[in-house]
Amino acid sequence: MTEEVTRPDPRLKQIAQKLKQLRVAKGYSSYEAFAFDHELPRVGYGRHEQGSNLTLNSLLRLLDIHQISLAEFFADL
Repeated sequence: MTEEVTRPDPRLKQIAQKLKQLRVAKGYSSYEAFAFDHELPRVGYGRHEQGSNLTLNSLLRLLDIHQISLAEFFADL
């Protein structure tokens, strides 16, 4: 019996990179400072920027913080 290795979906990495770009565009070099200022769990937000542990609820909350729509977020992905 062989174990199947699950590779992360590359689309998750694109979403994570976009979240990081939005944070940096707001002037935050540190994801921790961004999380703190927006009352987000630091470790959880760090995982979002790594492409893991991202629920739709989390994504929607982040889009609200950045004041952008789903369409705007996904337009160039």
